[in-house]
Amino acid sequence: MSVLLMQLAGPLQSWGASSRFARRTTEAAPTKSGVIGLLAAAEGRLRTDDIDDLAALRFGVRVDQRGTLLRDFHTAHHFAGGEAMPVSERFYLADAVFVAGVEGEGETVEGLYRALREPVFPLYLGRRSCPPSRPVELGVRHDLTLEEALRAEEWRAARWYQRRQRDTVNLEILVEGPGEDTLRDQPLSFDPLHRRYALRGVRHLPPVRMQVPGAVVRPGHDPMSALESV
Repeated sequence: MSVLLMQLAGPLQSWGASSRFARRTTEAAPTKSGVIGLLAAAEGRLRTDDIDDLAALRFGVRVDQRGTLLRDFHTAHHFAGGEAMPVSERFYLADAVFVAGVEGEGETVEGLYRALREPVFPLYLGRRSCPPSRPVELGVRHDLTLEEALRAEEWRAARWYQRRQRDTVNLEILVEGPGEDTLRDQPLSFDPLHRRYALRGVRHLPPVRMQVPGAVVRPGHDPMSALESV
C-alpha cells in the first residue's frame, strides 16, 4: 500500500458534513467527501461520474494549524428572474493548515499524485470560494501506513504561526476506522440531483509531538543540583 499526502492551506477553508438549508457549517478538519471531491476534480471527473474507487481509499488528516472560525452572510439572486434568495449563514476556517492523506494501491495513488500536479479542474478547499494558497501535492510515501506517513511528515504550519509557539507542539491526528466518532462524509455520489453520503468511523490517534524550528530546548531546572556538586 502507498499513501498520497496533501497540504491543505489557504486564507479560507470550509468542510461541511451536516450543512442544511440556509446554515452552512464547517467541520474543524477536512472531510473525506471534500478531499475526495478535490481529487476527482484533479482527475477531471464530472459530478455524475462514478467515484467508488476514490471512496474506497482510506483517509486521514493531521491538524497542523487549527485556524480561526469565521462566520459570513451570503446573499444571492436567481439568474433568470432576479428574485432575491434567502440570506444564508456560512462558516469558514481562516488561516488553517492541514496535512491530509489517502491510502491505497500504489498505481492508484501515483495516478492521483500526477493529477494533482496537473489538475483538469480548479482545486478548492471545500467550497469554490476557497482556493489553496500552496501546492496541494506533497508526494507519495511507499511502504508506510497512513498513520506512519502522517506522523513522519514535517510540520507544515505557516512560519508566523510557528514563531508564536513554544518549544514543542502536539498535532492532532484523525484517521478513518472504527472509533469513538462517526461523520456522514463517506461519499457515494456527487450527482447534484442525487448527492449521497454514508456514515464513516473516525479514530483519534495519540497526538504527534513536533519540535518548533529554531526553538532552544532548555533542560528542566533542578534546585538540588548545586548541593549535589558540593
